[in-house]
Amino acid sequence: MDALVWIAVGSLFAWLWLLLGQGFFWRTDVRLPAREAPAEWPFVCVVVPARDEAGVLPESLPSLLAQDYPGRAEVFLVDDGSSDGTGELALELARRHGGLPLTVGSPGEPPAGWTGKLWAVRHGIGLARARGPEYLLLTDADIAHEPGSLRELVAAARTGGFDLVSLMARLRVESVGERLVVPAFVYFFAQLYPFRRIAVDGSRTAAAAGGCVLLRADAAERARIPDAIRHAVIDDVALAKAVKRGGGRIWLGLADRVESVRPYPRLRDLWRMVSRSAYAQLRHSPTLLAGTVAGLALVYLVPPVALLAGLVTGVDRAAAAGGLAWALMAATYLPMLRYYRQSPWLAPLLPVTAFLYLLMTVDSAVQHYRGRGAAWKGRTYARPDTALDEG
Repeated sequence: MDALVWIAVGSLFAWLWLLLGQGFFWRTDVRLPAREAPAEWPFVCVVVPARDEAGVLPESLPSLLAQDYPGRAEVFLVDDGSSDGTGELALELARRHGGLPLTVGSPGEPPAGWTGKLWAVRHGIGLARARGPEYLLLTDADIAHEPGSLRELVAAARTGGFDLVSLMARLRVESVGERLVVPAFVYFFAQLYPFRRIAVDGSRTAAAAGGCVLLRADAAERARIPDAIRHAVIDDVALAKAVKRGGGRIWLGLADRVESVRPYPRLRDLWRMVSRSAYAQLRHSPTLLAGTVAGLALVYLVPPVALLAGLVTGVDRAAAAGGLAWALMAATYLPMLRYYRQSPWLAPLLPVTAFLYLLMTVDSAVQHYRGRGAAWKGRTYARPDTALDEG
């Protein structure tokens, strides 16, 4: 019983530290910073890597072509070996909707040492650089932008003097699995990379959201993007670290005008999304995996277990510590649920979601040691490497 009390108290102290000492990660008011219209709007090239995206392009691509941007802008969609007619559909959508000029290119299969997406991004950036843009907007094929999105991103970058401005697109939340997993996904991401710390000069915290990254072209060259991160499965975080290490100023926050249209109707779809990169996040380290499993258990699973066990056995101190830790957990999750317009009654279920994430992380390690590594869109990377290339 003494052990139960001490474990419950340890979990409670962990939550007190997370509440106050982890950059107020649970707050959802980090949105695009103050911005003013520049005297002259810079030239922007939008790069969209796309592999087998015919299902989502009709919702996403027209939103890019229809951007209400006062300056010059062009869109480069890179068809990364699609088998569903993605490139042809993109050209048809451009003919049908008009708007910004669209160029469709294809880089061929990636060489050894490159992930498919980053090889496509490299090709797209190469096409864009021939035009001489000041900024690059790297955005995924499933991301829809409201008409003023590009204008606001550029204004925020110019006003704040940022080399990289990234928005965590609002993900789709409609199915039961999406309601249970998606808000927690963003919550956990913010816990690992508190948004408030990212923009602080001198802070080592660096992250971006790959679905929407506005990047100064000269900062990309200094950081050798994407060559320096060509191995990265978690490419958005690696990109942000490379830019910050190169002296660039970066900013990341939640989006109001940028949304993902990709559906995850079944839990196994969400499982695959998380497990494909979870072990890469841990640098394929068994030690970090063990620590992560223990940490998830202490922080998310102990509180409800301690409360219930304490009530059953009459150990009031364990029940009190577990109940208070569970209450703090639910309270910190409520802002994210409100951001995603979900019921507050999902907040007490966060331990269930955390247990699912624990299983997904273990499954990611199992797949890695079976030689399957990170698999996505028909490609498998046996040993993805999230470390930046120092060479």
